[in-house]
Amino acid sequence: MHEPEGKRAPRRLALALTLELACIPAAAATASAQVPQRFDVRMPMRDGVELSADMWMPADTGRYPTVLVRTPYIKSSGRYPRLGRFYARRGYVFVVQDARGRGDSQGSFDFFFADARDGYDTVEWIAAQPWSNGRVGMVGGSYLATVQWLAAREQPPHLVCIIPQAPAGRYFDEIPYMGGAFQMEWALRWINGTSARVAQGASLSQTEWTRVYQHRPLLTMDEAMGRKMPLYRDFLTHKTADAYWERILFTTEDFQKIAIPAFTFTGWFDADQPGAISYWEGMRKHSPARDRQYLIAGPWTHGGAIRGGSLTVGDMEFTPSSIVDVDSLHVAFFEYCLKGARPAFDFPRARVYVSGSNVWRSLDDYPPPQMVYRKLYLHSGGAANTLAGDGTLSWEAPGSEPPDRYAYDPQRPVPSDVGGEHLGIDQRVIERRDDVLVYTSEVLEEPLEIIGRVFVVVHAASDARDTDFMAKIMDVYPDGRALKLGPWQAGVLRARYRKGYRSEVLLTANRPEEYRIELFDIGHAFLPGHRVRIEVSSSAHPYIAPNPNTGNPVATDTEWRIARQTVYHDRARASHLLLPMMPATPKD
Repeated sequence: MHEPEGKRAPRRLALALTLELACIPAAAATASAQVPQRFDVRMPMRDGVELSADMWMPADTGRYPTVLVRTPYIKSSGRYPRLGRFYARRGYVFVVQDARGRGDSQGSFDFFFADARDGYDTVEWIAAQPWSNGRVGMVGGSYLATVQWLAAREQPPHLVCIIPQAPAGRYFDEIPYMGGAFQMEWALRWINGTSARVAQGASLSQTEWTRVYQHRPLLTMDEAMGRKMPLYRDFLTHKTADAYWERILFTTEDFQKIAIPAFTFTGWFDADQPGAISYWEGMRKHSPARDRQYLIAGPWTHGGAIRGGSLTVGDMEFTPSSIVDVDSLHVAFFEYCLKGARPAFDFPRARVYVSGSNVWRSLDDYPPPQMVYRKLYLHSGGAANTLAGDGTLSWEAPGSEPPDRYAYDPQRPVPSDVGGEHLGIDQRVIERRDDVLVYTSEVLEEPLEIIGRVFVVVHAASDARDTDFMAKIMDVYPDGRALKLGPWQAGVLRARYRKGYRSEVLLTANRPEEYRIELFDIGHAFLPGHRVRIEVSSSAHPYIAPNPNTGNPVATDTEWRIARQTVYHDRARASHLLLPMMPATPKD
Protein backbone atom coordinates (compact mmCIF):
# COMPACT_ATOMS: atom_id res chain seq x y z
CA MET A 1 0.00 0.00 0.00
CA HIS A 2 2.60 2.40 -1.15
CA GLU A 3 2.95 5.77 -2.84
CA PRO A 4 -0.01 6.18 -5.20
CA GLU A 5 1.28 9.55 -6.26
CA GLY A 6 3.87 12.24 -5.70
CA LYS A 7 7.11 10.25 -5.89
CA ARG A 8 10.25 11.48 -7.63
CA ALA A 9 9.90 10.81 -11.35
CA PRO A 10 13.28 9.09 -11.88
CA ARG A 11 12.44 6.24 -9.55
CA ARG A 12 11.36 3.06 -11.28
CA LEU A 13 9.60 1.96 -8.13
CA ALA A 14 7.53 5.12 -8.11
CA LEU A 15 6.17 4.36 -11.56
CA ALA A 16 5.21 0.88 -10.43
CA LEU A 17 3.45 2.23 -7.39
CA THR A 18 1.48 4.72 -9.45
CA LEU A 19 0.33 2.02 -11.86
CA GLU A 20 -0.34 -0.71 -9.36
CA LEU A 21 -3.17 0.78 -7.38
CA ALA A 22 -6.12 -0.56 -9.28
CA CYS A 23 -4.96 -4.01 -10.37
CA ILE A 24 -6.20 -3.42 -13.91
CA PRO A 25 -6.17 -6.42 -16.25
CA ALA A 26 -4.48 -5.58 -19.52
CA ALA A 27 -6.40 -7.99 -21.73
CA ALA A 28 -9.08 -6.63 -24.02
CA ALA A 29 -12.67 -7.77 -23.61
CA THR A 30 -13.45 -10.96 -25.48
CA ALA A 31 -16.81 -9.87 -26.83
CA SER A 32 -18.30 -6.72 -28.32
CA ALA A 33 -21.69 -6.90 -26.58
CA GLN A 34 -23.06 -3.67 -25.17
CA VAL A 35 -22.21 -3.15 -21.50
CA PRO A 36 -24.65 -0.99 -19.51
CA GLN A 37 -22.89 1.33 -17.08
CA ARG A 38 -24.06 3.41 -14.12
CA PHE A 39 -22.13 6.19 -12.41
CA ASP A 40 -22.29 7.65 -8.90
CA VAL A 41 -24.51 4.93 -7.50
CA ARG A 42 -25.09 5.90 -3.85
CA MET A 43 -24.69 3.15 -1.28
CA PRO A 44 -25.81 3.93 2.30
CA MET A 45 -23.60 2.81 5.18
CA ARG A 46 -24.94 1.98 8.66
CA ASP A 47 -24.09 5.46 9.99
CA GLY A 48 -25.94 7.26 7.19
CA VAL A 49 -22.85 8.16 5.14
CA GLU A 50 -23.27 7.44 1.42
CA LEU A 51 -20.42 5.99 -0.59
CA SER A 52 -20.30 6.43 -4.35
CA ALA A 53 -19.75 3.62 -6.86
CA ASP A 54 -19.60 3.11 -10.62
CA MET A 55 -20.95 -0.10 -12.16
CA TRP A 56 -20.77 -2.14 -15.36
CA MET A 57 -23.29 -4.91 -16.00
CA PRO A 58 -23.89 -7.76 -18.46
CA ALA A 59 -26.10 -6.79 -21.40
CA ASP A 60 -28.83 -9.32 -20.63
CA THR A 61 -31.21 -8.76 -17.76
CA GLY A 62 -30.75 -11.26 -14.96
CA ARG A 63 -29.01 -11.93 -11.66
CA TYR A 64 -25.25 -12.13 -11.70
CA PRO A 65 -22.30 -12.52 -9.34
CA THR A 66 -20.49 -9.28 -8.52
CA VAL A 67 -16.79 -8.39 -8.57
CA LEU A 68 -16.16 -5.52 -6.13
CA VAL A 69 -13.24 -3.09 -5.88
CA ARG A 70 -13.02 -0.53 -3.05
CA THR A 71 -10.40 2.20 -3.52
CA PRO A 72 -9.17 5.44 -1.96
CA TYR A 73 -7.43 6.29 -5.25
CA ILE A 74 -10.47 7.78 -7.03
CA LYS A 75 -12.77 5.51 -9.03
CA SER A 76 -13.16 8.10 -11.81
CA SER A 77 -9.43 8.06 -12.54
CA GLY A 78 -10.05 6.42 -15.93
CA ARG A 79 -8.63 3.03 -15.02
CA TYR A 80 -11.88 1.21 -14.39
CA PRO A 81 -14.11 1.29 -17.52
CA ARG A 82 -11.93 -1.30 -19.25
CA LEU A 83 -11.97 -3.52 -16.20
CA GLY A 84 -15.73 -3.08 -15.90
CA ARG A 85 -16.31 -4.18 -19.48
CA PHE A 86 -13.83 -7.03 -19.06
CA TYR A 87 -15.92 -8.57 -16.29
CA ALA A 88 -19.37 -7.60 -17.56
CA ARG A 89 -18.75 -9.41 -20.83
CA ARG A 90 -17.87 -12.52 -18.85
CA GLY A 91 -21.08 -12.58 -16.88
CA TYR A 92 -20.23 -10.50 -13.81
CA VAL A 93 -21.40 -7.18 -12.47
CA PHE A 94 -18.37 -5.03 -11.77
CA VAL A 95 -18.53 -2.39 -9.01
CA VAL A 96 -15.81 0.10 -8.08
CA GLN A 97 -16.43 2.29 -5.04
CA ASP A 98 -14.68 5.35 -3.65
CA ALA A 99 -13.63 4.72 -0.06
CA ARG A 100 -15.10 6.89 2.67
CA GLY A 101 -13.95 10.48 2.37
CA ARG A 102 -12.39 10.04 -1.07
CA GLY A 103 -13.63 10.94 -4.54
CA ASP A 104 -17.42 11.22 -4.63
CA SER A 105 -18.02 9.44 -1.32
CA GLN A 106 -19.18 11.21 1.81
CA GLY A 107 -17.47 11.09 5.19
CA SER A 108 -13.85 11.57 6.22
CA PHE A 109 -10.93 9.41 5.13
CA ASP A 110 -9.11 7.77 8.05
CA PHE A 111 -6.75 5.10 6.75
CA PHE A 112 -8.24 1.59 7.13
CA PHE A 113 -10.22 2.28 10.26
CA ALA A 114 -13.66 2.50 8.59
CA ASP A 115 -13.08 -0.09 5.89
CA ALA A 116 -14.17 -3.19 7.79
CA ARG A 117 -17.74 -1.99 8.40
CA ASP A 118 -17.94 -0.12 5.10
CA GLY A 119 -16.83 -3.28 3.29
CA TYR A 120 -19.48 -5.35 5.07
CA ASP A 121 -22.23 -2.82 4.34
CA THR A 122 -21.21 -2.55 0.67
CA VAL A 123 -21.20 -6.31 0.12
CA GLU A 124 -24.61 -6.70 1.73
CA TRP A 125 -26.09 -3.74 -0.19
CA ILE A 126 -24.94 -5.34 -3.45
CA ALA A 127 -26.38 -8.72 -2.50
CA ALA A 128 -29.82 -7.16 -1.94
CA GLN A 129 -30.06 -5.63 -5.44
CA PRO A 130 -32.31 -7.16 -8.12
CA TRP A 131 -29.37 -7.66 -10.50
CA SER A 132 -27.35 -9.62 -7.90
CA ASN A 133 -27.46 -13.38 -7.40
CA GLY A 134 -26.20 -12.83 -3.85
CA ARG A 135 -22.59 -13.81 -4.52
CA VAL A 136 -19.86 -11.16 -4.18
CA GLY A 137 -16.11 -11.46 -4.68
CA MET A 138 -13.46 -8.79 -4.18
CA VAL A 139 -10.27 -8.03 -6.08
CA GLY A 140 -7.58 -5.35 -6.07
CA GLY A 141 -4.06 -4.51 -5.05
CA SER A 142 -2.30 -2.66 -2.26
CA TYR A 143 -4.85 -0.64 -0.22
CA LEU A 144 -7.52 -2.30 -2.37
CA ALA A 145 -6.30 -5.67 -1.10
CA THR A 146 -6.19 -4.84 2.61
CA VAL A 147 -9.82 -3.71 2.54
CA GLN A 148 -10.74 -7.19 1.32
CA TRP A 149 -9.31 -8.77 4.46
CA LEU A 150 -10.99 -6.18 6.67
CA ALA A 151 -14.35 -6.89 5.04
CA ALA A 152 -13.81 -10.64 5.32
CA ARG A 153 -13.09 -10.29 9.04
CA GLU A 154 -16.62 -8.87 9.48
CA GLN A 155 -18.04 -12.03 7.87
CA PRO A 156 -20.61 -10.52 5.48
CA PRO A 157 -22.84 -13.50 4.55
CA HIS A 158 -22.63 -12.81 0.82
CA LEU A 159 -18.84 -12.38 0.46
CA VAL A 160 -17.73 -15.69 -1.03
CA CYS A 161 -14.06 -15.16 -2.06
CA ILE A 162 -11.28 -12.58 -2.37
CA ILE A 163 -8.15 -11.95 -4.45
CA PRO A 164 -5.88 -9.74 -2.31
CA GLN A 165 -2.77 -8.61 -4.19
CA ALA A 166 -0.02 -7.07 -2.06
CA PRO A 167 -2.13 -6.22 1.03
CA ALA A 168 -0.67 -4.32 3.99
CA GLY A 169 -1.18 -5.80 7.44
CA ARG A 170 1.83 -5.61 9.76
CA TYR A 171 1.72 -2.03 10.95
CA PHE A 172 4.91 -2.10 13.02
CA ASP A 173 6.87 -4.20 10.52
CA GLU A 174 5.61 -2.66 7.30
CA ILE A 175 3.79 0.70 7.42
CA PRO A 176 3.90 3.24 8.99
CA TYR A 177 6.62 1.67 11.15
CA MET A 178 9.33 -0.83 10.26
CA GLY A 179 10.79 -2.71 13.19
CA GLY A 180 9.24 0.05 15.30
CA ALA A 181 11.12 2.80 13.40
CA PHE A 182 9.01 5.49 11.73
CA GLN A 183 8.80 5.43 7.94
CA MET A 184 9.18 9.15 7.48
CA GLU A 185 9.35 9.25 3.69
CA TRP A 186 6.34 6.98 3.11
CA ALA A 187 4.16 8.68 5.72
CA LEU A 188 4.65 12.18 4.36
CA ARG A 189 4.09 11.29 0.74
CA TRP A 190 1.28 8.75 1.06
CA ILE A 191 -0.79 10.67 3.59
CA ASN A 192 -0.44 13.84 1.53
CA GLY A 193 -1.57 11.89 -1.53
CA THR A 194 -4.77 10.75 0.17
CA SER A 195 -5.56 14.06 1.87
CA ALA A 196 -8.86 15.73 0.87
CA ARG A 197 -11.02 14.12 -1.82
CA VAL A 198 -8.90 14.33 -4.95
CA ALA A 199 -5.35 13.37 -5.92
CA GLN A 200 -2.74 15.54 -4.21
CA GLY A 201 0.52 14.04 -5.42
CA ALA A 202 1.37 16.68 -8.01
CA SER A 203 1.57 19.30 -5.27
CA LEU A 204 4.85 17.76 -4.08
CA SER A 205 6.65 17.90 -7.41
CA GLN A 206 8.83 20.89 -6.41
CA THR A 207 9.18 20.10 -2.70
CA GLU A 208 12.59 20.80 -1.16
CA TRP A 209 12.86 17.41 0.50
CA THR A 210 16.30 17.95 2.03
CA ARG A 211 14.95 20.90 3.99
CA VAL A 212 11.79 19.01 4.98
CA TYR A 213 13.66 15.92 6.19
CA GLN A 214 15.97 18.03 8.33
CA HIS A 215 13.04 19.58 10.20
CA ARG A 216 12.49 18.61 13.81
CA PRO A 217 10.43 17.66 15.64
CA LEU A 218 8.97 14.92 13.44
CA LEU A 219 5.51 15.79 14.69
CA THR A 220 5.46 19.04 12.71
CA MET A 221 7.38 17.84 9.67
CA ASP A 222 4.06 17.72 7.84
CA GLU A 223 3.73 21.49 8.19
CA ALA A 224 7.32 21.91 6.99
CA MET A 225 6.25 19.95 3.91
CA GLY A 226 3.27 22.28 3.48
CA ARG A 227 0.20 20.49 4.85
CA LYS A 228 -0.89 19.77 8.40
CA MET A 229 -2.11 16.16 8.36
CA PRO A 230 -3.97 14.72 11.37
CA LEU A 231 -3.40 11.13 10.22
CA TYR A 232 0.36 11.68 10.06
CA ARG A 233 0.30 12.99 13.62
CA ASP A 234 -1.91 10.14 14.81
CA PHE A 235 0.63 7.65 13.46
CA LEU A 236 3.47 9.35 15.33
CA THR A 237 1.48 9.73 18.54
CA HIS A 238 0.45 6.06 18.64
CA LYS A 239 3.98 4.69 18.74
CA THR A 240 3.17 1.33 20.35
CA ALA A 241 0.71 -1.41 19.39
CA ASP A 242 -2.08 0.14 21.44
CA ALA A 243 -5.87 0.20 21.07
CA TYR A 244 -5.56 2.60 18.14
CA TRP A 245 -3.87 -0.10 16.05
CA GLU A 246 -5.74 -3.07 17.51
CA ARG A 247 -8.76 -2.08 15.43
CA ILE A 248 -7.01 -3.31 12.28
CA LEU A 249 -4.54 -5.88 13.65
CA PHE A 250 -5.69 -9.46 12.99
CA THR A 251 -5.74 -12.07 15.73
CA THR A 252 -5.96 -15.86 15.74
CA GLU A 253 -9.65 -15.53 16.56
CA ASP A 254 -10.17 -13.37 13.48
CA PHE A 255 -8.70 -15.99 11.16
CA GLN A 256 -10.73 -18.74 12.85
CA LYS A 257 -13.90 -16.95 11.72
CA ILE A 258 -12.93 -16.28 8.08
CA ALA A 259 -14.17 -19.23 6.05
CA ILE A 260 -13.79 -18.16 2.42
CA PRO A 261 -11.25 -18.95 -0.32
CA ALA A 262 -8.48 -16.42 -0.97
CA PHE A 263 -5.91 -16.18 -3.74
CA THR A 264 -2.97 -14.16 -2.40
CA PHE A 265 -0.44 -12.43 -4.65
CA THR A 266 2.89 -11.14 -3.40
CA GLY A 267 6.48 -10.72 -4.53
CA TRP A 268 9.99 -11.09 -3.14
CA PHE A 269 10.47 -7.34 -3.77
CA ASP A 270 6.92 -6.36 -2.76
CA ALA A 271 6.91 -3.64 -0.12
CA ASP A 272 3.68 -5.05 1.36
CA GLN A 273 4.91 -8.62 1.36
CA PRO A 274 4.97 -8.75 5.20
CA GLY A 275 1.23 -8.13 5.29
CA ALA A 276 0.42 -10.52 2.45
CA ILE A 277 2.34 -13.37 4.06
CA SER A 278 0.86 -12.65 7.50
CA TYR A 279 -2.68 -13.10 6.17
CA TRP A 280 -1.65 -16.22 4.26
CA GLU A 281 -0.08 -17.78 7.35
CA GLY A 282 -3.03 -16.82 9.55
CA MET A 283 -5.48 -18.48 7.18
CA ARG A 284 -3.37 -21.61 6.64
CA LYS A 285 -2.97 -22.12 10.38
CA HIS A 286 -6.38 -21.15 11.71
CA SER A 287 -9.11 -20.75 9.07
CA PRO A 288 -11.86 -23.31 8.43
CA ALA A 289 -11.04 -22.61 4.77
CA ARG A 290 -7.31 -23.37 5.15
CA ASP A 291 -7.45 -25.87 2.29
CA ARG A 292 -8.96 -23.28 -0.06
CA GLN A 293 -6.10 -20.79 0.23
CA TYR A 294 -3.74 -20.22 -2.70
CA LEU A 295 -0.51 -18.24 -2.95
CA ILE A 296 1.62 -16.96 -5.80
CA ALA A 297 4.93 -15.18 -5.14
CA GLY A 298 7.04 -13.92 -8.00
CA PRO A 299 10.23 -11.86 -8.37
CA TRP A 300 7.98 -8.83 -8.23
CA THR A 301 7.90 -5.36 -6.77
CA HIS A 302 4.75 -4.03 -5.12
CA GLY A 303 3.40 -3.02 -8.52
CA GLY A 304 4.58 -6.24 -10.13
CA ALA A 305 2.63 -8.30 -7.62
CA ILE A 306 -0.47 -6.59 -9.00
CA ARG A 307 0.30 -6.31 -12.72
CA GLY A 308 2.05 -9.66 -13.04
CA GLY A 309 5.72 -8.73 -13.03
CA SER A 310 8.44 -7.49 -15.37
CA LEU A 311 11.68 -8.84 -16.78
CA THR A 312 13.89 -6.84 -14.42
CA VAL A 313 14.01 -5.42 -10.91
CA GLY A 314 16.92 -3.02 -10.68
CA ASP A 315 19.91 -4.90 -12.10
CA MET A 316 18.35 -8.32 -11.59
CA GLU A 317 17.03 -10.09 -14.69
CA PHE A 318 14.38 -12.79 -14.98
CA THR A 319 13.00 -15.07 -17.67
CA PRO A 320 9.77 -14.28 -19.58
CA SER A 321 8.05 -17.00 -17.55
CA SER A 322 8.32 -14.75 -14.50
CA ILE A 323 5.55 -12.58 -15.96
CA VAL A 324 2.09 -14.03 -15.38
CA ASP A 325 -1.28 -13.25 -16.95
CA VAL A 326 -3.15 -11.92 -13.92
CA ASP A 327 -6.35 -11.56 -15.98
CA SER A 328 -6.54 -15.28 -16.64
CA LEU A 329 -5.70 -16.18 -13.04
CA HIS A 330 -8.35 -13.82 -11.66
CA VAL A 331 -11.03 -15.11 -13.99
CA ALA A 332 -10.15 -18.75 -13.35
CA PHE A 333 -10.40 -18.21 -9.59
CA PHE A 334 -13.70 -16.33 -9.86
CA GLU A 335 -15.12 -18.93 -12.24
CA TYR A 336 -14.40 -21.50 -9.54
CA CYS A 337 -15.38 -19.75 -6.33
CA LEU A 338 -17.69 -16.92 -7.37
CA LYS A 339 -19.57 -18.17 -10.41
CA GLY A 340 -19.32 -21.88 -9.60
CA ALA A 341 -18.59 -22.72 -13.22
CA ARG A 342 -15.58 -24.90 -12.36
CA PRO A 343 -15.47 -27.73 -9.81
CA ALA A 344 -11.97 -26.80 -8.64
CA PHE A 345 -9.25 -24.21 -9.00
CA ASP A 346 -6.47 -25.78 -11.01
CA PHE A 347 -3.55 -24.24 -9.16
CA PRO A 348 -0.97 -25.54 -6.67
CA ARG A 349 -1.30 -24.60 -3.02
CA ALA A 350 1.66 -22.26 -3.48
CA ARG A 351 3.58 -21.29 -6.59
CA VAL A 352 6.85 -19.40 -6.08
CA TYR A 353 9.52 -18.15 -8.44
CA VAL A 354 13.15 -18.60 -7.42
CA SER A 355 15.28 -15.76 -8.72
CA GLY A 356 18.89 -16.52 -9.54
CA SER A 357 18.04 -19.92 -10.99
CA ASN A 358 14.90 -18.32 -12.49
CA VAL A 359 12.50 -21.23 -12.08
CA TRP A 360 9.00 -21.63 -10.67
CA ARG A 361 8.41 -24.09 -7.80
CA SER A 362 5.06 -25.71 -7.04
CA LEU A 363 4.78 -26.27 -3.29
CA ASP A 364 2.40 -28.23 -1.08
CA ASP A 365 2.56 -25.39 1.42
CA TYR A 366 4.41 -22.18 2.18
CA PRO A 367 6.87 -21.96 3.78
CA PRO A 368 7.87 -25.28 2.22
CA PRO A 369 7.91 -28.13 4.76
CA GLN A 370 11.27 -29.35 3.49
CA MET A 371 12.96 -26.04 4.26
CA VAL A 372 15.58 -26.14 7.04
CA TYR A 373 17.17 -23.13 8.72
CA ARG A 374 20.96 -22.90 8.77
CA LYS A 375 23.22 -20.30 10.36
CA LEU A 376 25.84 -18.45 8.39
CA TYR A 377 28.05 -16.83 11.04
CA LEU A 378 29.65 -13.38 11.10
CA HIS A 379 33.43 -13.26 11.52
CA SER A 380 36.15 -10.61 11.47
CA GLY A 381 39.38 -9.56 13.08
CA GLY A 382 37.62 -6.48 14.41
CA ALA A 383 37.72 -4.43 11.21
CA ALA A 384 34.62 -5.29 9.16
CA ASN A 385 34.00 -1.60 8.44
CA THR A 386 33.54 -0.91 4.72
CA LEU A 387 33.81 -3.21 1.73
CA ALA A 388 37.58 -3.21 2.15
CA GLY A 389 37.32 -4.58 5.70
CA ASP A 390 37.92 -8.11 6.96
CA GLY A 391 34.32 -9.22 7.58
CA THR A 392 33.41 -12.72 6.44
CA LEU A 393 30.53 -15.22 6.61
CA SER A 394 30.98 -18.95 7.15
CA TRP A 395 29.10 -22.02 8.37
CA GLU A 396 31.63 -22.41 11.16
CA ALA A 397 30.62 -20.91 14.52
CA PRO A 398 33.00 -18.26 15.89
CA GLY A 399 35.41 -18.82 18.74
CA SER A 400 37.33 -15.99 20.33
CA GLU A 401 37.04 -12.98 18.03
CA PRO A 402 37.19 -9.22 18.64
CA PRO A 403 33.97 -7.26 18.00
CA ASP A 404 33.42 -4.71 15.27
CA ARG A 405 32.74 -1.08 16.12
CA TYR A 406 31.39 1.96 14.32
CA ALA A 407 29.99 5.39 15.11
CA TYR A 408 26.46 6.17 13.98
CA ASP A 409 25.85 9.88 13.45
CA PRO A 410 22.11 10.54 12.86
CA GLN A 411 22.99 13.80 11.09
CA ARG A 412 25.11 11.84 8.61
CA PRO A 413 22.84 8.86 7.93
CA VAL A 414 23.41 6.05 5.45
CA PRO A 415 21.25 6.69 2.35
CA SER A 416 18.45 4.22 1.77
CA ASP A 417 18.68 4.44 -2.03
CA VAL A 418 21.46 4.13 -4.58
CA GLY A 419 20.89 6.54 -7.43
CA GLY A 420 17.24 6.84 -6.49
CA GLU A 421 16.69 3.07 -6.39
CA HIS A 422 16.97 0.35 -3.78
CA LEU A 423 15.47 -2.87 -5.19
CA GLY A 424 17.95 -5.22 -6.86
CA ILE A 425 20.58 -2.47 -6.95
CA ASP A 426 24.37 -2.71 -6.48
CA GLN A 427 25.18 -1.65 -2.90
CA ARG A 428 28.95 -1.16 -3.18
CA VAL A 429 28.77 2.63 -3.03
CA ILE A 430 27.12 2.34 0.39
CA GLU A 431 29.54 -0.36 1.51
CA ARG A 432 32.43 2.09 1.26
CA ARG A 433 31.16 3.99 4.32
CA ASP A 434 32.95 3.38 7.63
CA ASP A 435 29.61 3.20 9.49
CA VAL A 436 28.58 0.13 7.48
CA LEU A 437 29.87 -3.32 8.48
CA VAL A 438 30.27 -5.75 5.57
CA TYR A 439 30.47 -9.56 5.85
CA THR A 440 30.95 -11.75 2.77
CA SER A 441 31.06 -15.51 2.25
CA GLU A 442 33.57 -17.47 0.22
CA VAL A 443 32.76 -18.08 -3.43
CA LEU A 444 30.06 -20.75 -3.65
CA GLU A 445 30.86 -24.03 -5.35
CA GLU A 446 27.27 -25.34 -5.27
CA PRO A 447 23.91 -23.57 -5.62
CA LEU A 448 22.44 -22.29 -2.36
CA GLU A 449 18.65 -22.03 -2.66
CA ILE A 450 16.58 -20.26 -0.03
CA ILE A 451 12.78 -20.05 0.17
CA GLY A 452 11.27 -18.49 3.26
CA ARG A 453 11.86 -15.85 5.89
CA VAL A 454 15.38 -14.53 6.37
CA PHE A 455 16.76 -13.07 9.61
CA VAL A 456 19.98 -11.45 10.73
CA VAL A 457 20.57 -12.04 14.44
CA VAL A 458 22.96 -9.40 15.74
CA HIS A 459 24.47 -9.34 19.22
CA ALA A 460 25.27 -5.70 19.78
CA ALA A 461 25.72 -2.95 22.34
CA SER A 462 25.39 0.83 22.14
CA ASP A 463 26.42 3.65 24.42
CA ALA A 464 23.06 5.34 23.64
CA ARG A 465 19.71 4.98 25.42
CA ASP A 466 18.07 4.09 22.11
CA THR A 467 19.34 3.42 18.60
CA ASP A 468 18.60 1.41 15.46
CA PHE A 469 20.23 -1.67 13.98
CA MET A 470 19.71 -2.46 10.31
CA ALA A 471 20.71 -5.25 7.96
CA LYS A 472 20.63 -6.12 4.26
CA ILE A 473 21.35 -9.28 2.29
CA MET A 474 23.05 -9.24 -1.10
CA ASP A 475 23.92 -11.66 -3.88
CA VAL A 476 27.50 -10.82 -4.90
CA TYR A 477 28.00 -11.61 -8.59
CA PRO A 478 31.28 -12.80 -10.08
CA ASP A 479 31.85 -9.29 -11.49
CA GLY A 480 31.66 -7.83 -7.97
CA ARG A 481 28.16 -6.34 -8.06
CA ALA A 482 26.34 -6.73 -4.73
CA LEU A 483 22.63 -6.82 -5.64
CA LYS A 484 20.26 -6.36 -2.72
CA LEU A 485 17.54 -8.94 -2.15
CA GLY A 486 14.28 -8.52 -0.29
CA PRO A 487 11.29 -6.15 -0.30
CA TRP A 488 12.69 -3.25 1.74
CA GLN A 489 15.64 -0.91 1.72
CA ALA A 490 16.84 -2.63 4.88
CA GLY A 491 15.54 -4.74 7.74
CA VAL A 492 15.26 -2.59 10.86
CA LEU A 493 14.87 -3.04 14.60
CA ARG A 494 14.62 0.01 16.84
CA ALA A 495 16.25 -0.86 20.15
CA ARG A 496 13.41 0.38 22.36
CA TYR A 497 11.14 -2.22 20.70
CA ARG A 498 13.50 -5.18 20.95
CA LYS A 499 11.13 -6.81 23.49
CA GLY A 500 7.99 -6.16 21.45
CA TYR A 501 5.84 -3.35 20.14
CA ARG A 502 3.46 -2.95 23.06
CA SER A 503 5.95 -1.11 25.23
CA GLU A 504 9.24 0.80 25.01
CA VAL A 505 12.30 -0.40 26.92
CA LEU A 506 15.36 1.84 26.69
CA LEU A 507 18.90 0.52 26.66
CA THR A 508 21.47 0.20 29.38
CA ALA A 509 24.60 1.76 27.95
CA ASN A 510 27.16 -0.71 26.56
CA ARG A 511 25.23 -3.80 27.61
CA PRO A 512 25.09 -6.44 24.84
CA GLU A 513 21.60 -7.30 23.59
CA GLU A 514 20.26 -9.62 20.89
CA TYR A 515 18.57 -7.99 17.89
CA ARG A 516 16.61 -10.32 15.63
CA ILE A 517 16.28 -8.31 12.42
CA GLU A 518 13.74 -9.62 9.95
CA LEU A 519 14.59 -9.34 6.25
CA PHE A 520 11.24 -10.90 5.32
CA ASP A 521 10.60 -13.61 2.73
CA ILE A 522 12.93 -14.35 -0.14
CA GLY A 523 12.98 -16.98 -2.87
CA HIS A 524 16.42 -16.94 -4.43
CA ALA A 525 19.26 -19.20 -5.53
CA PHE A 526 22.86 -18.04 -5.01
CA LEU A 527 24.61 -19.68 -7.94
CA PRO A 528 28.10 -21.20 -8.13
CA GLY A 529 30.67 -18.43 -8.48
CA HIS A 530 28.52 -16.05 -6.43
CA ARG A 531 28.86 -15.05 -2.78
CA VAL A 532 26.48 -14.14 0.04
CA ARG A 533 26.90 -10.79 1.76
CA ILE A 534 25.20 -8.88 4.56
CA GLU A 535 25.53 -5.30 5.75
CA VAL A 536 24.95 -4.12 9.30
CA SER A 537 24.41 -0.42 9.99
CA SER A 538 22.13 1.93 11.93
CA SER A 539 20.41 4.13 9.36
CA ALA A 540 18.65 4.23 6.00
CA HIS A 541 17.60 7.78 5.16
CA PRO A 542 14.96 8.97 4.22
CA TYR A 543 13.20 5.59 4.29
CA ILE A 544 13.50 5.60 8.09
CA ALA A 545 13.59 8.74 10.22
CA PRO A 546 17.13 8.60 11.67
CA ASN A 547 17.14 7.60 15.32
CA PRO A 548 18.57 10.57 17.26
CA ASN A 549 19.93 8.10 19.86
CA THR A 550 18.58 10.13 22.79
CA GLY A 551 15.82 7.86 24.05
CA ASN A 552 13.46 10.84 24.08
CA PRO A 553 9.90 10.59 22.68
CA VAL A 554 10.33 10.17 18.94
CA ALA A 555 7.55 12.53 17.84
CA THR A 556 8.79 15.57 19.77
CA ASP A 557 12.54 15.02 20.01
CA THR A 558 14.77 17.85 18.78
CA GLU A 559 18.15 16.61 20.04
CA TRP A 560 20.87 14.54 18.36
CA ARG A 561 23.77 12.49 19.62
CA ILE A 562 26.29 10.12 18.08
CA ALA A 563 25.94 6.47 19.11
CA ARG A 564 28.98 4.21 19.37
CA GLN A 565 27.94 0.73 18.32
CA THR A 566 29.63 -2.62 19.02
CA VAL A 567 28.73 -5.81 17.12
CA TYR A 568 29.86 -9.11 18.67
CA HIS A 569 30.60 -12.41 16.94
CA ASP A 570 32.25 -14.67 19.45
CA ARG A 571 31.51 -18.01 21.07
CA ALA A 572 29.01 -16.58 23.59
CA ARG A 573 27.47 -14.01 21.22
CA ALA A 574 27.50 -15.59 17.80
CA SER A 575 25.87 -13.10 15.44
CA HIS A 576 24.60 -14.85 12.33
CA LEU A 577 22.52 -14.83 9.18
CA LEU A 578 19.62 -17.30 9.44
CA LEU A 579 18.83 -18.78 6.02
CA PRO A 580 15.77 -20.90 5.03
CA MET A 581 17.68 -23.53 3.07
CA MET A 582 16.12 -25.82 0.49
CA PRO A 583 17.43 -29.26 -0.49
CA ALA A 584 18.49 -29.80 -4.07
CA THR A 585 15.29 -29.59 -6.13
CA PRO A 586 14.76 -30.50 -9.79
CA LYS A 587 13.35 -27.83 -12.07
CA ASP A 588 9.63 -28.04 -12.74
